[in-house]
Amino acid sequence: MDLLRRTALAAIAALLALPLPAGAQGEAKRDAMQHFFVSTLGDYPAELADARKAGKQAVFAMYMWDECPYCERMKRDVLSLPEVQKYYRERFLPLMVDTRGSVPITDFNGRQTTEKAFSTDQGVKVTPTLVFYDLSGRPLYRHVGEIRDAGTMIRLGEFVSSGAYKTQKFADYKAR
Repeated sequence: MDLLRRTALAAIAALLALPLPAGAQGEAKRDAMQHFFVSTLGDYPAELADARKAGKQAVFAMYMWDECPYCERMKRDVLSLPEVQKYYRERFLPLMVDTRGSVPITDFNGRQTTEKAFSTDQGVKVTPTLVFYDLSGRPLYRHVGEIRDAGTMIRLGEFVSSGAYKTQKFADYKAR
C-alpha cells in the first residue's frame, strides 16, 4: 500500500507542477472581436485623429479573413487574453481588416476603397499580417504570420512602442 500511495502522490505532484493552459492563470478569455479590436466605421483618418486625442502610440492592424485557421487560432488563443487586450488597448488603436471584405472604408490618405482593395494596396499577401502604423497612417513595422502566445504578442508591442524596430529584428529583440 505504501508503494501505491507514494506513486499516487508523485503523480499528483507532477500534475501540480505542469503549467496552466493559456487563460487559466488569470482572468477568463474574452471574445477578441469585442474586447481586443475597436469598433470602427471605416473612416481611418477619423480613427487616426481619435487615436491621437486618446494618446495612443500607434495603430495596430491585423489583416485576416474569416476562414483563415491561423487567424482564428490567434484570436481564440492570444487576442482573447485579458492581459493582451489591456496592453494593446492602452497603447494602440487595434483594427481588424478583412482581406476579402467588400466593406467600404476611407483609407489613411482619405481615398474611398474597400477592405480587400486596401489590403492589396498595403501589400498584404498572407494572413495573418500584423502592421503597426504611426498616427499619420505610415507603416512602422510589419509581422507576417501567426503569434501563438501572449508573451510574444506583448513583446511585439514593446518592440514597436520602444522604437527597437528601427535598429533590430524582432527575433533578436525577443531573444534578449
